[in-house]
Parts: sequence; structure tokens; C-alpha cells
Amino acid sequence: MTDTWLIVGLGNPGPQYQGNRHNVGQMVLDELAGRMGSGFKTHKARAQVVEGRLGIGGPRVVLAKPITYMNVSGGPVSALANFYGIAADHVVAVHDEIDIPFNTIKLKIGGGEGGHNGLRDISKALATKDYLRVRVGVGRPPGRMDTADFVLRDFASAERKELPFLLDDAADAVEALLRDGLTAAQQKYHPAKAGQ
Repeated sequence: MTDTWLIVGLGNPGPQYQGNRHNVGQMVLDELAGRMGSGFKTHKARAQVVEGRLGIGGPRVVLAKPITYMNVSGGPVSALANFYGIAADHVVAVHDEIDIPFNTIKLKIGGGEGGHNGLRDISKALATKDYLRVRVGVGRPPGRMDTADFVLRDFASAERKELPFLLDDAADAVEALLRDGLTAAQQKYHPAKAGQ
């Protein structure tokens, strides 16, 4: 196995989904690719990828945006992991998370998928839940709005003003995770609250 990291940004393909909350993982990967000065290229594993180093002397990474729908993200992730010889503990899924407030980032390894079909499919395809997640908070649906409707909507105008900062922070969190490890990155990005 190699020391390369597979960073996967979850979302749905096509311009109609680009600004959706559900696509925030792919927006973070666009930010990371911009930092690397690289554009995405189509890979046979049904994904768009960028290969290179994250930062000068940084870790070797494959940034990947599956070009399948969110709920079948596992196939491309598993195919890319096999193609590049990357173990599950070097896979990082960057995804939207309704269970944490907008503008919040949390990191974890393993655990449940919280009803997130993209994560569920990745866990199934990798035959483990023990991969890293960078959870980008998009907040909960207002009132009785259906969760699926909420995540398939674009960010509200007030959120869009904050979005560049959130994407920048999430990209920093990915870099910190790879550079410093999970515990150090969690200490940096998780607000210290009683009982946490």
C-alpha cells in the first residue's frame, strides 16, 4: 500500500446541482485543486481526479469527485482506492452534514452515516466504516421541510456570503488532517464545549 491519500468530495453531477448544499464536498475539492494549481481530469473509475502534492513537500494526494450520483459514490471510491493502492484508513470523504450548524467543520473516523446515502454506499463498497470524514455543516432544514429537499437546494443568500470562508476552512481542515493527524486536527476545528 502507498502513502497516498484519496480525498473524495461528495456531490451530484451536472450544473443543476453545483450550488446545492449536498455538493459542498465537491466545492471543497475545487478549493484544494485551486491550491494545487491543477484542474480535474476524467478517470476511468467514473470520477474526475487531480493527482499531486498538497502544499510544498506535503502529502501525495488524489482528489476525486465521483461523476455518479451521490447515493452510488461507493463504486468510484472503491475503484480509485484499488487503482492507486490506497487503504481505507487513507480515504477521506468530504461531505455535507445536516447534524452540525452551517459554518462548522468536524472531523472523525468511522461511526455511523447519519442517514447520508453517499457515506452509506462508500462504507458498503469499501467493506468498512473506518475511513476519515470531513463533515461540513450545512444546518438543519427549516420547519418541516424534507431533508432531501433541503440538501438539494442552493445555499441561501446570507449563507452564500459566508460560503467562501467555510470552503477555505474546510480545505484547511483537510490539510491539517493529513499533516497533523486526526486528534490534532479535531482539537483545532472542534469548538471546546462542556461535555464534548
